[in-house]
Amino acid sequence: MIALSDIQDARRRIAGIVRETPVDQSESLSGRVGVPVFLKHEQRQITGAFKLRGAANAVERLSAAERARGVAAASTGNHGRALAYAARRTGARAIIAMSSLVPMNKVKAISALGAEARIVGRSQDDAQREVDRMVAEEGIVSVPPFDHADVIAGQGTIGLEILEQAPEVQTVLVPLSGGGLIAGIACAIKALRPTVRILGISMERGAAMAASLQAGRPVEVEELPTLADSLGGGVGHANRYTFSMVRDLVDDVILVSEAEIAAGMRHAYLEEREVVEGAGAVGIAALVAGRIRPSGPVLALVSGRNIDMDLHRRVIAGADGLEDAA
Repeated sequence: MIALSDIQDARRRIAGIVRETPVDQSESLSGRVGVPVFLKHEQRQITGAFKLRGAANAVERLSAAERARGVAAASTGNHGRALAYAARRTGARAIIAMSSLVPMNKVKAISALGAEARIVGRSQDDAQREVDRMVAEEGIVSVPPFDHADVIAGQGTIGLEILEQAPEVQTVLVPLSGGGLIAGIACAIKALRPTVRILGISMERGAAMAASLQAGRPVEVEELPTLADSLGGGVGHANRYTFSMVRDLVDDVILVSEAEIAAGMRHAYLEEREVVEGAGAVGIAALVAGRIRPSGPVLALVSGRNIDMDLHRRVIAGADGLEDAA
């Protein structure tokens, strides 16, 4: 398990690298739900998503010798972008392995930061096998996107900010994929205010952590195209941290449909004036769809904005999934 002190140390370590993102009350969602609804705008983070926190904390903790060997990760896009940014700050080489399902706008953004973008197979597991090969054969240092103590601690700094910015909150909605984000946030919040409910929100199409929790152990699921592409990928059969942390600290998991994700993206744009990628909109989607009936103040973490703008325009125009947007 990660301790609260690890998250507090991470906050001090990355303070000059990441932004403390704002929290605003959403009048439109508050009126719809009937209780105060707050949005934590992590899509305004420097690299467009929360991932910079964990990547920066992990890279800052590497020794000079480890940085000289270079870093690598499998990614659905946002972690790769964050790791590329954090590595460039320290002069380290970065290689990001991604499946062919990763949108091209995210691949190009990683390359623009000076990292090597390597497309491997059609799943996160395929990409991870390439990282494992580089670690074994080339001595490169792996900085995984979620199941890593320093990455989890870095993401947990969001939980500290939430309690300071919205102290009245009773329920926190967090996008759920491999679990690094929600594990860190839940660790921080439950340590300081254990009565706050933490809900993981994921997509219906290929939600690996939800399937793993139901099975009682990490399992593989088929990765399917989804508007919430950043939530794709497995949790890893050799999962060390996030599966048990999510199992022990998260109160519930809710899945939303592609049409509900699209509605969440439209709400974010038309009502909140925010461009949000599908994965970042799942908390809003759950509220708009009535999947959650909170009895007190609720906060939805908006986790990222790195969406292909042509796709975003099609969704805003009414497409309810990738098939409609094609």
